[in-house]
Amino acid sequence: MVKHAAGANLGMAIFSACGFTSRPYKMPVMTEMIPQLFDPLAQRRNRQRAAATYANFAFLKDEAALRLADRVDLMRRDFDLCLDLGAHDGRLLTHLAPLGKIGTMLHSDPAAAFAKHAGKPFIVHDFAALPFADASFDAVFSCLNLHWVDDLPGLMVQIRKLLRPDGLCLINLLGGNSLFELRAALIAAEQDVTGGFSPRCAPMADIKDVGGLLGRAGLALPVADSDRLTVTYPNMFRLMADLRGMGEQNAMLGRLRQPTRRAVFMRAAEIYQTKFGRDDGTIPASFEIITLTGWAPHESQQKPLRPGSGKTHLATVIGGDDCDDDGDDPKQG
Repeated sequence: MVKHAAGANLGMAIFSACGFTSRPYKMPVMTEMIPQLFDPLAQRRNRQRAAATYANFAFLKDEAALRLADRVDLMRRDFDLCLDLGAHDGRLLTHLAPLGKIGTMLHSDPAAAFAKHAGKPFIVHDFAALPFADASFDAVFSCLNLHWVDDLPGLMVQIRKLLRPDGLCLINLLGGNSLFELRAALIAAEQDVTGGFSPRCAPMADIKDVGGLLGRAGLALPVADSDRLTVTYPNMFRLMADLRGMGEQNAMLGRLRQPTRRAVFMRAAEIYQTKFGRDDGTIPASFEIITLTGWAPHESQQKPLRPGSGKTHLATVIGGDDCDDDGDDPKQG
């Protein structure tokens, strides 16, 4: 059972253990430019505004955190020093702490306003550059944040470097099927009213795309899975209010920089209701949660056998009788 660390000098001790530094992380030289889709200043501003009342809109974060906690509960491991990347108000720890497997959790987020609500220590930094020394953590968690990252492959490499041998990377993020109803309604409405459309909903990765990132980042035993939540709303405006409360409103670089005409939103609400509405007048909002699990390599981990090294025919295992006693190849018909 892991005991929670305490004491006035806890923050300084953790900074020392993590090699915390104000130096920016130097990304490796890339031969290919990473498209810049998101505005980090807008992201930070949205989160800052949401911080004070975030607890009133955190139902989706709680659902995602429960999924991470379920996976940790199945692990026969303790994690002494951990990082919560994009901690918001630190509620992930409230789901993990009862398991008795987490020692000290370091919270980090781009929005300093969350520091009032999350536990200490709390570090403010952008997702693009993680200001910690290599091999600092036994586990790195992130709950519903990384869909706002332009260079997700690069960030996964950084996370891998932060882990000690046999350290855990356990994250989830919104997937490509999230809010497809809202996206379709806004595009159709803007085309109807203005004759064109602007970026309003962040593009999100498909599980087939993000599943391979774990192996590319050098993480072992990779697992990727997804599930969908459907939330019921009385109308589109209530959904948009929840997104603002979560700090999840539009932060695209290509977004409109002037207020959207009211007619666009009214038309979008009409289209949403017509195309996706239910018989009782409510509308569904879909959220796909993709969960990724990987481990920093260690000699104790299971490794796949070399192809061709097997000594038993599959037919023997499943009870077939088409193998010779001396182990020759299966008989040909």
